[in-house]
Amino acid sequence: MTAILTLTRYRNRYIFFALSAMGLFRPFLWLNKKISFYRLLGCGRNGSFDINPDWNQYGIFSLIESDEYNANEFRQNYLLWKQRYYGKFISSWWRFFGVDTWTIVLNPVMSHGKWGGKEIVPDSSAINAGGQIAVLTRASIRLHKARTFWKNVPSVEAQMKTAEGLIFSVGIGEFPILRQATFSIWKDMESMKAFAYNMQQHKDVIRKTRDDNWYSEELFARFVILAERRETS
Repeated sequence: MTAILTLTRYRNRYIFFALSAMGLFRPFLWLNKKISFYRLLGCGRNGSFDINPDWNQYGIFSLIESDEYNANEFRQNYLLWKQRYYGKFISSWWRFFGVDTWTIVLNPVMSHGKWGGKEIVPDSSAINAGGQIAVLTRASIRLHKARTFWKNVPSVEAQMKTAEGLIFSVGIGEFPILRQATFSIWKDMESMKAFAYNMQQHKDVIRKTRDDNWYSEELFARFVILAERRETS
């Protein structure tokens, strides 16, 4: 199984069309036989985990059952790869509106939990992997716990930004306020674990999520990065 995350950034004058894409892309992804699972995602302000949306940035997270994502084409002709993977409508939309794209191809190495009631990645034990590690943490927040959840976010967000070994992070979500996720890239497994298990603010919030039952559903997954490509218009 291979996971693919494409982050897109629209210019200010095309924000209406960026929002429209969240609905227009859905049937094309649903009919795409390559894709076994997908989610259209909004992003927090400035790409951070923020209750305020970034109207310019969006994402698509998807899974394909095959381990073959056509690595050669991805490396040699990213534009053609996007057309074949996402289909002509979506790739042409991005090209017409001059959308910047960044696609990250991921190999799942460990996960537990569900997304939309499904175990999207087979539950597995951690695999020792060298080099950069990507992490996806995702949760459905109980409505009556949303205020408490967001009250605790700023302290963890601030601590994460200063964490040693963090290369990139972005707050993403399917639905404002209640269905949220963080995707992050770390220099190595040790850096990620140091933040997850040693930084006090993060440890305290994790404890609260368990003690107070904030989530109706959650997912934690780790990935090895297979490849990444950017296209700036």
